[in-house]
Amino acid sequence: MRRRAVLTAVTLTGALALAGCSGSGSGSAAADLSVNGPYMPQPVSADMAAGFLTIINTGAAKDELTSVTSNVAGQVTMHSTMGGAMEEEPSFAIPAHGRLVFKSGGNHLMFEKLKRKPRQGQTVTVKLTFAKSGPLTVEMPVKSATYNPSTGH
Repeated sequence: MRRRAVLTAVTLTGALALAGCSGSGSGSAAADLSVNGPYMPQPVSADMAAGFLTIINTGAAKDELTSVTSNVAGQVTMHSTMGGAMEEEPSFAIPAHGRLVFKSGGNHLMFEKLKRKPRQGQTVTVKLTFAKSGPLTVEMPVKSATYNPSTGH
């Protein structure tokens, strides 16, 4: 009888310890980021290009895109477009269970000081850095200069 009480106490203690490991405050609410539909229209300029993609967050926490780098550009800047006016932004919020869309005519990436002019059929490597999540490396295909996707954004 005493042995059964000790085993029950040990089992309960173990269960409580395991429950504590998965409880709140241990980072269970996190962003879960992925990228959909990345592309770069073949640039018409030798020193500048645009890039587009959608960042999807299926996680329970928001995050923030803080910077973008690429092997093809001296710098990559992020821009918002409202009412036809383009403005450089230091970061973009990605809501929990939401998405951040960079598309033609809207928010977009600007690849400046191109080291080489990307050609249709090539890919450009892009590194996305976030405030909380680890970085994502994306292979961005170069499409025709007039490419405009009808789905995915």
